[in-house]
Amino acid sequence: MTAAHGATGPGGGGGAVGTGGRGGGGVRRDEAAELAAALGDTRWQPPRVTPLDRRLAVDRDSVERGLASLVLTVIELLRQLMERQALRRVDLGDLTEEQVERIGTTLMALEEQMTGLREYFGLAPEDLNLDLGPLGPLLPTD
Repeated sequence: MTAAHGATGPGGGGGAVGTGGRGGGGVRRDEAAELAAALGDTRWQPPRVTPLDRRLAVDRDSVERGLASLVLTVIELLRQLMERQALRRVDLGDLTEEQVERIGTTLMALEEQMTGLREYFGLAPEDLNLDLGPLGPLLPTD
């Protein structure tokens, strides 16, 4: 008998089959390989799984939503910075009425687009606010 078919381990006891090598030092039984061999499939190989694969549950929807969240967070940060800069310039009085009107219209349109994108990806405004630990939230909550 071979190790894959249940031969006993170095200690001679029959309890080593299926221990998976966890502290028992026994022989690990590969049931999938045995089944593939029984079915005559000689090409079967066990899937290559790395520790990272076990930690990450990757599916298309979660990746898409996570990437959208990250991109929209950066865009929202830039939108808020542009809005603050525009308000400072308005407060300084160095813009014409036409420029003030154009800035206001542009910022409102950008905010509407952000709302639409958040809704499309199923994100709430608070989903875009990263927690930076001791530094607090990335975006102001005012």
